[in-house]
Amino acid sequence: MEPATPIGVPGAALSEADLTRELRHLHDTREEALRHAPERALANHDDRTAELEAEYLRRHPEREVDPRRLRPSEGAQSPA
Repeated sequence: MEPATPIGVPGAALSEADLTRELRHLHDTREEALRHAPERALANHDDRTAELEAEYLRRHPEREVDPRRLRPSEGAQSPA
């Protein structure tokens, strides 16, 4: 299979509102793409999601991390 072709405006060129909207749409359509899209469309979905998520992380390196989502590090004790 050939590499997927770029689709859409580059993530770096999107406004904050557009980036958020595009990410929400990609996440909303993920299951449908995974279950029903042909390989090329799924590859495009994967590539676009990775691009926009990387752009979000680049813009928000200090984003709030919910401590409940953290796993204890190796050797750390679990809370009682």
